[in-house]
Amino acid sequence: MTIDKSRLPSYLLRIIVIIILLAHSLPGMLDGGVHAFGQYFLDEAGFKPYGVPLACAIKLSHLLCALLILINRWVIPACLLTIVVLMAGIIMVHGKEGWFVVGGGRNGMEFNVLLIFVLSSIALDHGFRCRKEGVARS
Repeated sequence: MTIDKSRLPSYLLRIIVIIILLAHSLPGMLDGGVHAFGQYFLDEAGFKPYGVPLACAIKLSHLLCALLILINRWVIPACLLTIVVLMAGIIMVHGKEGWFVVGGGRNGMEFNVLLIFVLSSIALDHGFRCRKEGVARS
């Protein structure tokens, strides 16, 4: 298999997003953090009694998006779902904390905005490439 060097930037974005999504989902799923997020944040935000199941769904959506990008299937829907989750995070948590994650603030929205644009780029690139190659957009 040969690698098209013009596609290297897209591959690098995909790799780092996969790593970030896995790092953002797996630890909370394995150490019980997802339960605390659901019970102490989402339930208190008005999602009770669905806070814990919703937290699990959020973490599973990140995991699923990473796996689908990795296997290059259903990339566009996976990216769109994750973008919706990230936007909800901005609305519910990060927006009121300001822009900066660290430095000029704490827990801000800059990381979510960056991920939204990277996921949008991956989805657009996938769609354009499928259209150019005449294959179904999976």
